[in-house]
Amino acid sequence: MATDKGKPDFSSVKASASSTAPTAPKADFSNVKASVASTAAVVAPSAQQYTVVKGDSLSKIAKQFYGNANRWKEIHQANLDTIKNPDLIKIGQVIVIPADTKAKT
Repeated sequence: MATDKGKPDFSSVKASASSTAPTAPKADFSNVKASVASTAAVVAPSAQQYTVVKGDSLSKIAKQFYGNANRWKEIHQANLDTIKNPDLIKIGQVIVIPADTKAKT
């Protein structure tokens, strides 16, 4: 190959590299375990209010909110201060419906 005047000719140079530095061992990640953590607060389901209407009973309300009329005692327990007799709830009465902690997810 002809070279331009004044420029070096590197056409016959062979590339190679060598080092006297020790080779570092490969990292071993075989014992690493994955996990996920969060600092977010767990928010519990909250209770809600319900106003009793004509024809309501605690079992009907439990069926409406929980899908199970037999859970009426949970509503009664949450309202002991306003419902003395669970068979005598009044139209217009505002009661607390506890959050459904037994709901399937």
